[in-house]
Amino acid sequence: MTTAIIRQKLYDYIRVANDKKVKAIYTMLEAEVEENFDHWNDKAFVDELTKRSEDYQQGKIKGTAWEEVKMELLTSTKK
Repeated sequence: MTTAIIRQKLYDYIRVANDKKVKAIYTMLEAEVEENFDHWNDKAFVDELTKRSEDYQQGKIKGTAWEEVKMELLTSTKK
């Protein structure tokens, strides 16, 4: 099973799990969850961000305004 599938399964489970189970899972992972992660020291993250920025600046991809994204999200949650 790929990591992506495992993440999706965990996400789906946590969304519907009862409070007691969510709290138990959080207790097991709390130290890692609360750990501050510095994305700027993550080479893969910085490389991906740089690539996306360059693609946008070169016109290879179209950006979307925050207001447009926000409205799409708000309307999708009302459905």
